[in-house]
Amino acid sequence: MSSTKPLFSAIAAAALVATGCNKPAGPAHQAPPPPTVTVAPVEERELIETDEFTGRIEAIESVEIRPRVSGYLAEIKFKSGQKVKKGELLFMIDPRQRQADVEKAKADLQRAKVRFEVSEREATRGEQLRQSKTISTEEADQRKSSMMDARAGVASAEAALSNAALQLEYTEVRSPIDGRVGRALVTMGNNVSGVDGFTTLLTTVVSVDPVYVYTDVDEATLLRFQRLTRENKVARNADGKVEVRMAIADGAGLAQVGYIESFDNRLQSETGSILLRTVFPNADEKLVPGLFARLSVPLSEKKPVTLVSERAIGTDQSQKFVLTLTSSNTVAYRPVKLGPVIDGQRVVREGLKAGEQIVVNGLQRVQPGATVTPEKEAKPVTQAAAH
Repeated sequence: MSSTKPLFSAIAAAALVATGCNKPAGPAHQAPPPPTVTVAPVEERELIETDEFTGRIEAIESVEIRPRVSGYLAEIKFKSGQKVKKGELLFMIDPRQRQADVEKAKADLQRAKVRFEVSEREATRGEQLRQSKTISTEEADQRKSSMMDARAGVASAEAALSNAALQLEYTEVRSPIDGRVGRALVTMGNNVSGVDGFTTLLTTVVSVDPVYVYTDVDEATLLRFQRLTRENKVARNADGKVEVRMAIADGAGLAQVGYIESFDNRLQSETGSILLRTVFPNADEKLVPGLFARLSVPLSEKKPVTLVSERAIGTDQSQKFVLTLTSSNTVAYRPVKLGPVIDGQRVVREGLKAGEQIVVNGLQRVQPGATVTPEKEAKPVTQAAAH
């Protein structure tokens, strides 16, 4: 019996092992589901293609305020940065010396007039005496000459009075334009110079509305714009002006609308560019001279334009591409040639057609030929629809 028991145990163990080996297999390993990507149709709109340039805002009028007479600076009549009107008093130079000069010139004029009246009477009487042969012709002519000299003296005195009055007027330094005044560069109590070539700079005044925007435009853009102008294909507003748009660094986008005022009269050979000047309204005074600006210039006639989101564009070395969605929900590599950005979307010149579905989100998660689960891009809700 002792030899039979171990043999039975071995057989039972072998049976258990065999039973475990014949256990039904579990379910096979499942492949992961296709990645989900956001897709959107390629859009086509009637638009005018534009190109963007950087520029700088400048005031249309900018004046250095300098005195026209020398003297003691007695008063400052403005606060730094305030708006002023044309003719508004800014500085007062001590007028007392000029006022005294005016009074002296008035007295000199009165004296000259009295001399003229006396000499005029003498000349009239001398002519009468000459006719009656009481005095000689030479004496009568001398009296007439004295009268003419006195008349010239009156004219000289009148000119001196006008000059003295002008010098007195110049003691009031006024703004020559409407605009915004800067800070006073000279304080009260200082002597200022009005001598030509050595005048003292007192402050500056710049106009506010409208403003210029200056930007350098390359040669190719200039030639393209000129061709469109010759062919009368440039869109113009009701006033016949070519509109441009501008943005500054406040996140508002190309919200400012202005127009092209002129191109410069020559191309700069050093840079291969020409200066473009545009005009923008500035009623809210947001456009401060000196600010950098981004300028959008129209460079085509109105025509159908293919547009895609910037998020849909990938870069393969020097090649730009998008991923299109096929009818079997696979993605395909599509090289494209791009144009400028318009309203936040990129113009596609070649490679896509309107209505094709492209991947706009998830571009980095898939490879060409991969199967995907597409989701349509949600349209942003407009404010009107939200209400």
